[in-house]
Amino acid sequence: MSEMATLQQRRRELGARLSRPLTSILRRSPLSPNALTLLGIVVTFVSAWFAALGSFFLSGIVLGVAALFDMADGALARATGRSSVFGAILDSASDRISEALLLGGLSLWFLRTGNTTGIIVCYVALVASFLVSYLRARGEALGIECSVGLCTRPERVIVLALGLVTSYVFVAVSIVALCASVTVIQRLVYLQRKGKETLN
Repeated sequence: MSEMATLQQRRRELGARLSRPLTSILRRSPLSPNALTLLGIVVTFVSAWFAALGSFFLSGIVLGVAALFDMADGALARATGRSSVFGAILDSASDRISEALLLGGLSLWFLRTGNTTGIIVCYVALVASFLVSYLRARGEALGIECSVGLCTRPERVIVLALGLVTSYVFVAVSIVALCASVTVIQRLVYLQRKGKETLN
């Protein structure tokens, strides 16, 4: 197993351990996995709202709660036998919506404070983050598993949450923009290589 695959496996195992207590509680609630996914979007909107107001610490804490919901919805679906194709699609769409909400909230804060560079960096981070996910989906549609890369969604959320609670927001968004852009290049190179192997 490659170092990247090992890292991804460890990340999944860590996510499963962190979400297990919450999943146990949610199994006894009337919430469905899809409802939990939608709730995660609402919670992320609250985080984005605090970010737009400059209440970064609160935004970071709320984002951490949203991240727990994001980990728990899939675990809940598997634990209750309610996994579905639509649920997977909704989960993927909610990830994109959540990233757009948070980076949009930060862009509003940068706009209010006259930080044009911050707005540009948020835009780069958003586009690169979307491309990271798109390339994986496009590769898998062609039969190529594409989870390689420096900065997938969990890493982006962790960096942004840490940046918010420490108020190093511009630094965090810049790291996400850079690392996501590097990941886009990594996945393009990987897909090009795998595509050639497929043709051969």
